[in-house]
Parts: sequence; structure tokens; C-alpha cells
Amino acid sequence: MKPQVFGAIEVHKLVEIERLAVDATWLLPNVTPEHLAEHREWLAPQHMEPGSDTFYLSFHSYVIRTPTLNILVDTCNGNHKERPSMPAWHRLETPYLERLQALGLAPEDIDIVMCTHLHADHVGWNTRLDDGRWVPTFPKARYIFSRADFAHFDAMHRAGREVNRGSFVDSVLPVVEHGQAVMVDPGDVVDADLSDNVWLEGAPGHSPGNVNIFLKAGGRRACLCGDVLHHAIQCAAPELSNFADFDSAQGKATRAKLIERCADSDILMLTGHFPDPTAGRIVSRAGGLRFQFADD
Repeated sequence: MKPQVFGAIEVHKLVEIERLAVDATWLLPNVTPEHLAEHREWLAPQHMEPGSDTFYLSFHSYVIRTPTLNILVDTCNGNHKERPSMPAWHRLETPYLERLQALGLAPEDIDIVMCTHLHADHVGWNTRLDDGRWVPTFPKARYIFSRADFAHFDAMHRAGREVNRGSFVDSVLPVVEHGQAVMVDPGDVVDADLSDNVWLEGAPGHSPGNVNIFLKAGGRRACLCGDVLHHAIQCAAPELSNFADFDSAQGKATRAKLIERCADSDILMLTGHFPDPTAGRIVSRAGGLRFQFADD
């Protein structure tokens, strides 16, 4: 993805896993052969492997650079994390921090970390392994967590259940223990300097406290929509739900509402898992809505 410029604000994509091939029915269990046949022509080859039922996903963060703040949105899976139930995320060794360095930033330069929700593939780089202990990767940052998500997963943890493949213990609680977590509700001000430019809106369904992050500056608008949309086919068929949705009916309603709001508008979609070039818009085409990658 090319850097996206919003006046004095720039948004960069920070890649952890460039492209992961997954079976369509694993990602979206209620997808049907009819869905795939109807949309295959416009999905392939960027979103879907030609001639098969394989979808492509990317795992990436966004770096929002403002004149005064460096903000990291969603921190992927992280290195060295024990995820045996998800082999593609298990004990990763990726050059994520080196890629951050290539953007001119060290971990100490990140002022705010924002998580759209607290699932394993959105919190992993919150922490790093240091002498056998998980510590915050970004030592000077405030970590913005959804209050509703944290309360839900913390209750599960206190009940003795493994939460989000172990990520709550190794990637969320250490941030809280170091005093760097800030619990927020939709509509809360993330930072006084950004009150007119960056805000949170509730988008429950995929998780109890899932949020969308909206950005407005320089006459442009964008939505960082996390996992409200996992795959481009959902722009045309919002009824398709992800296997990890907390409440699939609520997730569908949230997704349909966002699609209706953004379709044929100037809102740039900065999606959580669409492959490169990632950024794009939801547009009307013959046969319904489609996702169209941005030209710039």
C-alpha cells in the first residue's frame, strides 16, 4: 500500500505476514459454492486464487503519523508467541520491528497503540519476550483497549479459561500490569490533539467491544475497520460471518451498516486483512457492491 496522505497526517501499512492462503469455508463458514461462483470473477486473482476456493489474507498494522504523535493500529501476531492451535501464527520470527525501523521509527517512538479488538492477531506485538518475560514492546506508548472487550475476556481469564489462544495472558495483561493500558468506550477522546481527526465508533459483533477507527483530515476520510470485514466478498455479501465472531447476527448488522455508510462515498477503507494494495473503496457495480482498490 502506498502511504495515504490526509493533510498533515500520513498512514503507512506495516506488514507482518504479506499473504496467507486459507480455505474460504475456514474463514467464512457460511460461504456457499453459489457465493464463490457469483463473485469469483472480480475477486480473483488479488483476493482469491484463480480456479480454487482459496482466499488470501494479509496480517498488517497501520502507522498513523501526525505532526505530534506516532500511532500504531492493531499489532498482528507477534514473535515467539505460543499458538499451537493456529500453526500460521505459532512461534513466528518475522522482521516486523525492522520494517517499523524502515519507516523511520523505533519502538520508543510510538506514542499510542490502538487495538480495534483484543483477538490474538491484533494484539501480538503489544509485547515482546525479554529474559523470559513478556514486556510492552512500545515502552512509552499508551495502549488503547476497548473497555467492553477487556471486561469480557478478563472475566473468561478469571474463570480459568484460555482466552484468545493465550494472547490475553501474553499480549494484553502485561500491558495492564505495566500501567500502560487505557480502557475506552466508543466516543471517548483518544488524544486531545486528535479530537477532530481520529475517533472511535462502536462496531460490536466480531468481539463484544470491537471498534472502528475513523480518520478525517485534509479533506479526506478513512475508516480503519479491523475485522468488521475480513474479506472483500463480504462487501457484496455481508451475511457471511467469520468463524471467530462473538455474535454473528450482531456482526452481520454492524457490517451491513458500515457498508451502507461507506458505499459510493469518499471514505477510504483501510482494512485489517485485505492483501496488498489493501486500501480501497466500496463501490456499486453491475450485480451489486464490490471492493475496489485505491489508485493512489
